[in-house]
Amino acid sequence: MTVTLHFHGAAGTVTGSCYRVDHPGGHFLVDCGMFQGNRTVRALNLKPTPFDVKSIDFLLLTHAHIDHVGLLPKLYAEGWRGSAWMTEPTAGLLEYMLPDSAGIQESEAERETRKRSRRGDEPVKPLYTKADADEALKHRQTCAYENWIEPGPGVRARYWNAGHIIGSASIEVEVMDGDTPVRLMFSGDIGPDEKVFYKEPDAPAGFDYIVCESTYGGRDRDDYTLLQRREVLKAEINEALGRGGNLIIPTFAVERSQELLHDIGYLIKTGEIDPKLVFLDSPLASKVTSVYRKYAKMFDDVELGADELFNDPRFRIIEAVEDSKAINTIRGGAIIMSASGMCDAGRIKHHLRNNLIRRNATVLFVGYQAPGTLGHVILTGAKQARIHGSVVPIRANIRSLGNYSAHADHSELMDWITARLPAHGAIFLSHGEDEERLALRKALMTTGLGGDQIILPQLDDYFELTATGVTGKAAATTPRIDPNQVHSDWHNAFSDFTIRLSQRLAEGSDEEKLALMQALQAELSTLGVAPSPAHRETAITPVEHELDGQA
Repeated sequence: MTVTLHFHGAAGTVTGSCYRVDHPGGHFLVDCGMFQGNRTVRALNLKPTPFDVKSIDFLLLTHAHIDHVGLLPKLYAEGWRGSAWMTEPTAGLLEYMLPDSAGIQESEAERETRKRSRRGDEPVKPLYTKADADEALKHRQTCAYENWIEPGPGVRARYWNAGHIIGSASIEVEVMDGDTPVRLMFSGDIGPDEKVFYKEPDAPAGFDYIVCESTYGGRDRDDYTLLQRREVLKAEINEALGRGGNLIIPTFAVERSQELLHDIGYLIKTGEIDPKLVFLDSPLASKVTSVYRKYAKMFDDVELGADELFNDPRFRIIEAVEDSKAINTIRGGAIIMSASGMCDAGRIKHHLRNNLIRRNATVLFVGYQAPGTLGHVILTGAKQARIHGSVVPIRANIRSLGNYSAHADHSELMDWITARLPAHGAIFLSHGEDEERLALRKALMTTGLGGDQIILPQLDDYFELTATGVTGKAAATTPRIDPNQVHSDWHNAFSDFTIRLSQRLAEGSDEEKLALMQALQAELSTLGVAPSPAHRETAITPVEHELDGQA
């Protein structure tokens, strides 16, 4: 048996990170993340796990973002009882994140079950439960940066600071192939050079294989210092509050919320902004913030003292549902941060529904918005959005700020990869859309690397590895998803179509409405879809309509 590397997630997408390594001594995973994005991509979470769960000896976890750890409780739900290795701060974050994710799975299953019961259909089971999350927490094993661990036979690993979020790591792995070690580096998610809490990413050089994220391949942000970033945030806040409305910031519970709280607290302390109140409305973000306070001694570049961190008197860190609802009575002067960062779940949807309709309100995006998410719809200029089943007009000012990304940009990724070279076997580009991966591949080839050395795996592809190079490659016999549905599935297309159709019908005259419906019915007929009796009744001429009205 040779060393074989499988890509069970984050291959052509930025979610669902999961790598499986088979080797003569056993099998292990690096990350086990949840798929996020459009409905078709999310459906991958419900499909059968593409490997024998009970064959896995252990798991190495890079960091605590849900797209890297969100399916860990599913493994335990399916009977796995192996150890999951991680840094101590990551273990602290999972204490709250896994039960929170399980609660979402249970509530979504309960909601769908109520819908199905009205149709007489079978109930829905959650992806996993809080009991499964609790089981996962029992099997955490922690390790320190830069110290070797031996998590299983024939394998040793060492964690390095990735500079992405608290506790994040790139993982160096040595796997024995007979008497010869195969050396791999899994980047995890690489942070930018300028971060408020940590030093820049670090790791040694010289591997057989590098598996590197490529989220921002081909895209560079403007160079900035933390002081410059704070100046831009100050300008956005003052302009937004100067309009008289609220400033809504969709944010992620881990890292982004804490960075924003720190910078907003600093700007308030120095008198550069003057909001009435600052809300962080997320039970999970509240708990995560307590982890940041606990590990504040690890932070590298914090402007406020530990006793001041996240403690400004204007801050309201909200957990209770009733307190969250009360925020919606505030019409102006407040900064409202809430999860989720891509607006596809959680309390942010309520705040958007209440503020998007207001011309004096502002929505400020501070992170990546995956295609198919509500955040992407709003950010890309839609005039309306569907929230909680209702069409909401978008009148608020829509802004974005890129310098809060927790990911390295193109140049920083290039710097990180070239500092890890040589890669004697190959470089695998993962955790990125195909356009970004191709851009990064093209740039790497200008450094002298051959095209055959830079590989862009697709979902469930696997590769046989030796210390000298890739000896075999294969794809999944039955794809788990249509690649064309990764970026735009039919659910989103249908939602967009119905919104635009409703808008067109609302704006047109009776004659224009009738002509449009007749044209659509004609198009359906060419596809072999016969009109229903109700459709046939409406497909009448204007003269007939007038006569019918007089009868």
